[in-house]
Amino acid sequence: MHVVIPKPLRTFGRHASCPPQRQPIPARCWGASDELSGAKMILLTRAVVQPWNCDMMGHMTTRFYVAFFDDAINILLGQATGWAPTTPEWADRGWADVRHEIDFVGEVASGVILGIYGAVRNVGRTSIQTDYEMRRLHGGELAAKLAAKTVFFNLAERKSTPLTEPMLERLKSSMNATAAPSHGGPA
Repeated sequence: MHVVIPKPLRTFGRHASCPPQRQPIPARCWGASDELSGAKMILLTRAVVQPWNCDMMGHMTTRFYVAFFDDAINILLGQATGWAPTTPEWADRGWADVRHEIDFVGEVASGVILGIYGAVRNVGRTSIQTDYEMRRLHGGELAAKLAAKTVFFNLAERKSTPLTEPMLERLKSSMNATAAPSHGGPA
């Protein structure tokens, strides 16, 4: 009997037939300016990677990167605009993500504690463009980056709606803020 043992799968690198990959995104120092907006990124939330967040190869799956970034998006939108979905003045108003671009930079395994940072990059008539970084809390290594576009949304009419003047004022203030991350650097 003849047994064929397959070669192990490669989880990193690229095959000769694959298109060239983009240049890696350089890691930035704690509290450094976002490359696109010049705004300081602030710590929005932390997360612990659990075993059930990982796939059969032992690293965090895409669905959980998105979930952790989604938490950070909601926190940043609330901080930057004053949006509070559980209060009466925000009834029938919310947000709709219309674009996400994620760059996976480093592997994340079970047990890693992450910090997710964010900044407002650009403000339009009905939308906000934001940037996020997911970093290992211990050591600060960059794990992933997200560029997002989120539209202010009328939930009753199911369509975009212009950002309000108070929201625009808060967003401008948020974009001009130069405070360093509140965590005080790597733990």
